[in-house]
Amino acid sequence: MIPNPVKIAAPAVLLAPVAVPILHGLTGIAVVGLGLFAAGTLVSKTVKAFTGSPKPLIRKEDYPLD
Repeated sequence: MIPNPVKIAAPAVLLAPVAVPILHGLTGIAVVGLGLFAAGTLVSKTVKAFTGSPKPLIRKEDYPLD
């Protein structure tokens, strides 16, 4: 038995004007989240580069004699 086409098409027609803004909103949230993640990673790596390592490299002439 074939369902009534009006019963199938009516919800689609009602949701169509709302679907595009929702889709744009979701993609906007994803892009902003990715941008924040990238900025946080960049700041973290920059801070680590400028503060230095907690264990700096020791030169060969600074090793204790065995």
